[in-house]
Amino acid sequence: MPDPGHFDADPSGYEAGRPPYPDALWARLRALGVLRPGLRALDLGAGTGQATGPLLTAGLSVTAVEPGRRLARRLAERFPAVDLRVARTEDVELSPSGYDIAVAATSIHWMDLDVVLPRVREALAADGRFLVWRTEFGDPTASLTPFRERVGEIVGRRAPVVDVRRRGGTAELAQALTAGGLFAVEEIDVTRWSLDLDEAQVRALFATFSDWNEAEVAAAGDAVRDLGGTVREHYVTPLIVLRGT
Repeated sequence: MPDPGHFDADPSGYEAGRPPYPDALWARLRALGVLRPGLRALDLGAGTGQATGPLLTAGLSVTAVEPGRRLARRLAERFPAVDLRVARTEDVELSPSGYDIAVAATSIHWMDLDVVLPRVREALAADGRFLVWRTEFGDPTASLTPFRERVGEIVGRRAPVVDVRRRGGTAELAQALTAGGLFAVEEIDVTRWSLDLDEAQVRALFATFSDWNEAEVAAAGDAVRDLGGTVREHYVTPLIVLRGT
């Protein structure tokens, strides 16, 4: 079963391999008014700062929560201005009504919602928002590319595994986030974007996937080489904006 400790084993590889979130996502957040200078942000499962950095750049003060000690050390090196808490979201001490926004960027699937949602609701100001997004590596609405065919073949050779972390698609995740009555969905926005990757970049990115082993990562890199050295990947970043009820 995948484990979040997978990421803490190689923070430099994680930082190098993961692409930044698309500009269109940050533009949407600016339009929502949640990237205003002076706002207080809570970044949950912050990793090496893929969301922390843009939040700081936008002028927000950021408290970053990251349980992985190596990841947290790298985050602090990159962004010394951050208020860093090395802890799980389920355990961290947070000030009541101390934040204007909370962010879970490609991290919510690792969290126990029964514990986390009440804690986030208490930590947010009365008019605060909880922003949940993730990068889905592969866009099911895009035309199937030769590289995605090869990825499908690699995954198809695996033995079936039930992943208890999965909460289905965006609609199912929104339902799970609102089931307890603490939050209501304000809006759901979907950003579709593309990225050209070479063999080294694919190897670096796929090595960060907790459910991919070394042989599978190597096979994905080989596929890029076989297909000419560069592939275009189509990704999706769904954003769920929640307000407290």
